[in-house]
Amino acid sequence: MIERDADLSGANTLALPARAERLARPDSGEALAGLLAGRRGDEPLYVLGQGSNLVLDGDLPGLTVIPALDRIDYRVEGDQARVTAGAGVVWDRLGADTGGRGWRGLENLSLIPGTAGAAPFQNIGAYGVELADVLDSVEAVAVADGRPVRFLAAECEFDYRDSLFKSRRRGEFIITAITLRLHRHGPCRVDYGGLAARFGDADPATLEPAAVRAAVIELRQNKLPDPAVLPNAGSFFKNPVVSVAHYQRLKENEPELVAFPHRDGHKLAAGWLIERAGWKGRRLGPVGMHRDQALVLVNHGGARAADVRALAGAVRADVRERFDVDLEQEPIPLP
Repeated sequence: MIERDADLSGANTLALPARAERLARPDSGEALAGLLAGRRGDEPLYVLGQGSNLVLDGDLPGLTVIPALDRIDYRVEGDQARVTAGAGVVWDRLGADTGGRGWRGLENLSLIPGTAGAAPFQNIGAYGVELADVLDSVEAVAVADGRPVRFLAAECEFDYRDSLFKSRRRGEFIITAITLRLHRHGPCRVDYGGLAARFGDADPATLEPAAVRAAVIELRQNKLPDPAVLPNAGSFFKNPVVSVAHYQRLKENEPELVAFPHRDGHKLAAGWLIERAGWKGRRLGPVGMHRDQALVLVNHGGARAADVRALAGAVRADVRERFDVDLEQEPIPLP
């Protein structure tokens, strides 16, 4: 079934107004292939998950697809467990299910909004773990001819908040399912940020993933606003990476600078830069940077894409002027 002139204001967590010329929610790979086969070659195509990492900048022409494939399969293979989830499965459902079974791997990625199909596109990550660390493979459909394709994790070209699907071959595939490789035994990772403070000197091998998941959920809820209450798209800017020399210059002027070692120098905490530039809790019209987490851009009500662009531009300009650092927007603008 295809909806025409469909309202998308509830299909993006920033709650920006937009409409889709044609909207489909295929619940199988066959239905998706049929949609692609019936599409005009020059017709624009957009794919949404839960709309938690995008900025809808106006109406979407052509065909918009929201995959509704929601099947989950679990397989135990010795000390490992493999989980295959359809693209429409809510991501945090996987964390709850696997953590409840005692399987390790997804606890640090708890409460990240979005769907399983969107996870490899963005290479989601939190508290020292990325999807790339637990992904086995990705199943997809080629947009050009509807044929099914499979990518092993090593073929996905994962990087920080990036992948093959987002960058080099963007728009060529629609993800239909992912398979995760988890561990039934072994240590949890609790050496990052708030988790390190929470678990202190505890032996990671003695921790249950459900306990780590509960701690991650508490940390996220205390730090990040609920999009259902205050519309937002999560972290609005990526943490920038600067050279060692640039970092050392900044550190001399800003002794409290928050940064982490990176293979290309140092990764700076974008939220700290934004707060230091004076934008934490500050509004510009109907949008603002959150009062508790400066990295999160929020819609206080009635915002449009132009308001988001104006605020993001102002924040970037002030951070560039003060720190000589360019912030890169994380949510994807559409169209």
